[in-house]
Amino acid sequence: MPPKLREKTKENSMAQKTVKVGSRVGLHARPASLVADRASDYNEEILIAVEGGDPVDATSQMMIMTLGADHGDKVVIESENEEAVEVLAAMIESDLDA
Repeated sequence: MPPKLREKTKENSMAQKTVKVGSRVGLHARPASLVADRASDYNEEILIAVEGGDPVDATSQMMIMTLGADHGDKVVIESENEEAVEVLAAMIESDLDA
């Protein structure tokens, strides 16, 4: 069973951000590879999900591609590492195919 995104509470220190996919092709091969490579720079677990969907490991290009996130879709990034969330959110919002 895939992991679930956690509800943010006072006891939960997970950073979470929702952004729209900026790449014209969505989170497919090249954008997914760039996001996964950057996520691999962090030691903490980083999850990514299409809003309302099941999260996947952000360090896996293949798992990111299984999300089927298209241009303009909302995705949620979550991790204990707030910097990682901010960096990946900024990447996903940009056009990674430009």
